[in-house]
Amino acid sequence: MSEVSQPMFPISRPRRLRRTAQIRAMLRETELTPTDFIYPVFVRPGAGIRQPITSMPGISQWSVDRLVEEAAEAFELGVPAVMLFGIPEHKDPMGSENFAPDGIVQQAIRALKQAVPELVVMTDVCLCEYTDHGHCGVLNEGIQSQLPHGAILNDPTLDILSKVAVSHAQAGADLVAPSGMMDGMVKAIRAGLDEAGYDQVAILSYAIKYASGFYGPFREAAESPPKFGDRKSHQMDPANAREALREAALDIQEGADILMVKPALPYLDILQRVSQTYPHLPLAAYNVSGEYAMLKAAAANGWLEERTVVLEALTGIKRAGAELILTYHAKEAAHWLKEG
Repeated sequence: MSEVSQPMFPISRPRRLRRTAQIRAMLRETELTPTDFIYPVFVRPGAGIRQPITSMPGISQWSVDRLVEEAAEAFELGVPAVMLFGIPEHKDPMGSENFAPDGIVQQAIRALKQAVPELVVMTDVCLCEYTDHGHCGVLNEGIQSQLPHGAILNDPTLDILSKVAVSHAQAGADLVAPSGMMDGMVKAIRAGLDEAGYDQVAILSYAIKYASGFYGPFREAAESPPKFGDRKSHQMDPANAREALREAALDIQEGADILMVKPALPYLDILQRVSQTYPHLPLAAYNVSGEYAMLKAAAANGWLEERTVVLEALTGIKRAGAELILTYHAKEAAHWLKEG
């Protein structure tokens, strides 16, 4: 039997199905809801603190007490989860406060789980906010002669990442999210969690994280710019796509429960490729600080209508394949969606 040939003339006029708001709503293929969002938040030592971040209008660093109020407000709007980033009181070459029982993120986890028990608490697992050099791992300082001085040592970094993840789990975190793009990080963290009895704590891996120029405002917010060099030795080249699938495959093999692509808007093609290649695993996208800041700046200048473009951008991220979206727009977008 030969295939049925397609008619050579139009049998429908698509505009008929766009005629009214009700028809458009009935046929909408992608539905954005507040439950799609994860709200990234920054916590710092102190009390009663809300410290605005200049390059990210509307976003602040919070002390633990004020963070609880902010997270509770987001939860009331329907946002189910937060991602915690910590600004420590003291930094050192190893990022020791990162895995201290009384570290700032550990304090925040306990406070959030006590105040809003149903809130899903996720934690970023990396070293850059905690080290005095601002890099994502332990540096080579004469330890390995074949590496240049100041290069990141992969395996010693894995040991610390495992400790950090376990300390977050002990404090009550629901998911941990390694973001440093170290080889073997998911495997090391999974082993550490399982050995410590936290086999139910899930791993959301920053599996595909590009060396992007869109991270600038975040580095102000997290106080984590590198003191020298850059992060191109471990984050991905923006020109590469096939490599993204390889990175995703490795993290799946190592035990990742959720994959993430970061940034989102410049990498929608990557997001779609990963979604289509690995449909059995949940996929997240990080709508990063620079993406947030550019829409805020354009809206502030009257060049774009903020609500329209934010919801359009977030819908585009979901349409490309993201089931979860980390976004600084989470609270306001949830409010707009509830308004209808």
